[in-house]
Amino acid sequence: MSRFNAQQHFKSLQPLFALSKQLRAGTLEPRLRELVQMRVSQINGCAYCMDMHGKDARAAGETEQRLYVLPAWREAPFYSERERAALAWAEALTRLTARDQSVPDELYEQARAQFDEKELVDLTLVVTLINTWNRINIAARPEVGDYKPGMFN
Repeated sequence: MSRFNAQQHFKSLQPLFALSKQLRAGTLEPRLRELVQMRVSQINGCAYCMDMHGKDARAAGETEQRLYVLPAWREAPFYSERERAALAWAEALTRLTARDQSVPDELYEQARAQFDEKELVDLTLVVTLINTWNRINIAARPEVGDYKPGMFN
């Protein structure tokens, strides 16, 4: 059951919606953005965001197979080097702990080999933004399942 309706507080959330819009208009491929958002939402256990980004990923042309296997992307042969770098970067930023608050230089170099500086900044913003949305939705507990692709675009 929903605790509160975050959508009713559009003014407070406007900066997040504006950043989402800016990132959608950026240079990162829609399928890549959706894979990253799906993976971060899986790590955080946000059912609402998993439902949303699974649907948006499919609408962007993502396959069922790649979505089903996403938690084990390291062992699957059907993710590109660019996607692997993005997923590794996303996981590292999402799993920062009080004890380990850094991203290894090796991981940064792997990401830079696939993304120019602007793209890496955008990727970092995608990761931090979905982590924020995950926390809002985990706190709010919105109903899961009624999202339609592109509903918040």
